[in-house]
Amino acid sequence: MPPTFTQKERERVTGILLETGLRLFTTQGLRKTSLAELVAPAGIAKSSFYAFFDSKEALYLTLMERRSGEVRKRVIDDALLSTPDTREALRRFLYASVTELSTEPLYRRLATHPEEMAAVARKVSVDALPTGQGNLLTALNDFVTARRSEGELVGADPAAIVGALQSVLLLPMNTEHLAAPGHYQQTLDLVIDLVVSGLTATSGLRS
Repeated sequence: MPPTFTQKERERVTGILLETGLRLFTTQGLRKTSLAELVAPAGIAKSSFYAFFDSKEALYLTLMERRSGEVRKRVIDDALLSTPDTREALRRFLYASVTELSTEPLYRRLATHPEEMAAVARKVSVDALPTGQGNLLTALNDFVTARRSEGELVGADPAAIVGALQSVLLLPMNTEHLAAPGHYQQTLDLVIDLVVSGLTATSGLRS
């Protein structure tokens, strides 16, 4: 018979599992994190893990959900959807995203390892996944699709446009490869301006 936990014990163990999961998932990833590593700091058996979460992926999802609301507000509501100007909206989105990459380790991990979100989706219930505007990628896809249909963006496939925007987010994570790391901010400004200008409709480009 699996051990029973008091409410106080459950709160303690859950807190430790969340803290440990965040540390391990963001440093070594979902696949390389073992159940033994997750439960060791909490002092529980591997079998007891399932009294708290259905799987590693469920723990990952819980961590993501805890941060998604605030990240979504800053990146989507306060940036992407904060202005009707398409080029300015994309610029604000990219700068806000770069800021999140420096402050939110799980967001940074998902930006560089999108396959981990796919792994979570395969394991947990579809109904449990964030949808609509709660999902950053969904919100960006919806924005790009709508603005493209209005003629505000180039005629490329929306997925390719989103991919171009995502490529900008690789820059702050690869500063050591720049020819002049000391000019990182200027380089970032140039890349964002070039990508956003290139994606907007011809009439919206700078002269």
